[in-house]
Amino acid sequence: MNLNAPAFSSFSHDGLNLAYFDEGDPSGYPVLLVHGFASSALVNWVHPGWLKTLGDAGYRVIAMDNRGHGASDKPLDPEAYRPWVMAEDSVALLDHLRIPEAHVFGYSMGARISVFAALAHPHRLRSLVLGGLGIGMTDGVGDWDPIADALLAPSLEEVTHVRGRMFRAFADQTRSDRSALAACIRGSRDLVARGDMARIEAPTLIGVGTRDDIAGSPQELAALMPHAVALDIPGRDHMLAVGDRVFKKAVLDFYADLSAG
Repeated sequence: MNLNAPAFSSFSHDGLNLAYFDEGDPSGYPVLLVHGFASSALVNWVHPGWLKTLGDAGYRVIAMDNRGHGASDKPLDPEAYRPWVMAEDSVALLDHLRIPEAHVFGYSMGARISVFAALAHPHRLRSLVLGGLGIGMTDGVGDWDPIADALLAPSLEEVTHVRGRMFRAFADQTRSDRSALAACIRGSRDLVARGDMARIEAPTLIGVGTRDDIAGSPQELAALMPHAVALDIPGRDHMLAVGDRVFKKAVLDFYADLSAG
């Protein structure tokens, strides 16, 4: 785990103040990282070593605290968290930094946001990496209403739903705004049509832990896309796959192959 926090800046979009960092090699090819639900740029990308891994490999590494998370503003209207709305935040950050095109890498909810960005702005993506979300992108990942209820419960001890307890404990650990997260989980669950996945032309790597009981099959999702490959991350669940060495090596190899091509 890497605990060295980078300097954060902020910009305004859609009436919100959004925090981000811009690190790594300033002359390197940009990688935009989009974190998952109840996480943050620090928790998803810095602490598991992605900032160091990508920076050491010569990339410019950019990540934002999604609305409702980290140091960014936290609206309480679920409609503010529709994935296509949050996708516009990510594209607005590229605009703010005057970056015409980037590798876009999203984990879990961030993978969903990244797909909506790819559909709305295909010319802004050199590639996609989707972590922690496979065929659940199109088919759903189960009932998440108990997670919103768990986030709003008076205490963790009162939560009995297994997945609800997991995310409530994670939100408590990260000292998140649980009301904002409850709004987010109610608003951000829109599925992507299978036909829309087939429209994404960007080269795509889909990585899911073999013990992930949330994401669904990466192979099934990859099969819907014209230029996608699936990666099994051995022995990892939804929470631990993100920082896995196998995943990191696969992403670096994926980017290197794109540069060579």
